[in-house]
Amino acid sequence: MLVSAFWVACWPLQAQISLSTVVDLAQRNSSGVKLAQADVQKARAMLVEMNDLYIPNLDVGSSIGPPTVGFPAGQPSIANATMSSLVFSFSQHYYTKAAEAAYRAAGLALKDAAEQTALDASSAYLELDTVTREMQAAAEQEQDAERLESIEEQRVAAGVDSHSDLLESKLTLAQLHLKQIQLGNRAAILRAQLATMTGLPTASIQTLHESIPAIPAVNAPAQATAGLAAAQESARSHLLQARGDAVANHRPMITFGAQYNRDSNSLNNYSTYYQHFKADNFSVGITIQIPVFDLVHRDKARESAADALHARVEAEQVSRENDVQVATLNAQLAELGALEEIAELKQEIAQDQLQQVQNEMQYGNGSGAGANATPQVTPKALQLAQIDEDAKEIDAEETSLNLSKTRLGLLRALGHMQDWLRTLGSNAGGPATDIAAPRPRQ
Repeated sequence: MLVSAFWVACWPLQAQISLSTVVDLAQRNSSGVKLAQADVQKARAMLVEMNDLYIPNLDVGSSIGPPTVGFPAGQPSIANATMSSLVFSFSQHYYTKAAEAAYRAAGLALKDAAEQTALDASSAYLELDTVTREMQAAAEQEQDAERLESIEEQRVAAGVDSHSDLLESKLTLAQLHLKQIQLGNRAAILRAQLATMTGLPTASIQTLHESIPAIPAVNAPAQATAGLAAAQESARSHLLQARGDAVANHRPMITFGAQYNRDSNSLNNYSTYYQHFKADNFSVGITIQIPVFDLVHRDKARESAADALHARVEAEQVSRENDVQVATLNAQLAELGALEEIAELKQEIAQDQLQQVQNEMQYGNGSGAGANATPQVTPKALQLAQIDEDAKEIDAEETSLNLSKTRLGLLRALGHMQDWLRTLGSNAGGPATDIAAPRPRQ
């Protein structure tokens, strides 16, 4: 932790940070991931606890006290040792299997939390990178609008244009200035979000466009997401727990026990009442218990059955919600694909029109100067064309961003988020989530 803090403190304030670094830091710093890791540790401890019931435990103690008055009330033990363990139980097999399923569910929940963190960090990074480029285009727009206003002032002074044309240019400049402010605020919010995710200073977060790999179209078949698999394993764990509670009644449970006592007659008058007194005493054996009438276990079985039903319904709900999300994202993806094509065509048209205006400004339109000749383009038309071209570029960038974010969301909904993480590099894989249950000691 001290090393991480020192590394963060020494991070250059204006250095560009790659997407893989942001995702890696976000996963390491995420509260959701840390909570999921704690749940994995707890589930593992519970599983080990289920296995350790078969290992005899050892307790040592002493019963030293003042001499008794009259008949001795207890054994005169100056030291004792007791061992006990579970030998056989019909329920314990189900409890151990339930703990194994809970451990796998916790590992899958950890993987799901890491993937969600990676999706949030990637989406925010992509948006910040897009907004940064949009701000550059908007700054060029604002400069063109300032030149347009200056041109209009000259044209109005010369009597070529009306005062309303000047007001229109001022309105365009004001609108573009507002847009620049909005983009700046949007970028500041995104930097604050990424700073919160990664733990880096806000001023240090500058995107590196070259670090963003292409997001391919999603063609892979759907598979269970980590969240859905975790819900299914959790439901299985509750079902096994309920089965274990259900078989607790009317079935024997066998336990092992052993005890050693070091007794002393000096502590009380034990030998007065017991002729064959020995200092060292040892006993060992097994105990068989059969619950014949146990309302508590019966009620516990009903409670566990209700929990199992609740967990199964929750897993079914997660599956249905994921199916709806996949259908929604597929529909959005088709629409955004068409919008991206339209935005790209509009941008190409605006570029061609700007090039045409620039050529006419330089060479004229070739129509001459007669009465019926087409008017030559003016500097005003050039500024308007440049403003329009920048606007179409911003629209295309925004449409591409929405398409990329939707593709990422669909990758996660289809269970292929790891495919995206692998394209970022080895540092963005997140915390270890491969859960191998410890072997039961039965």
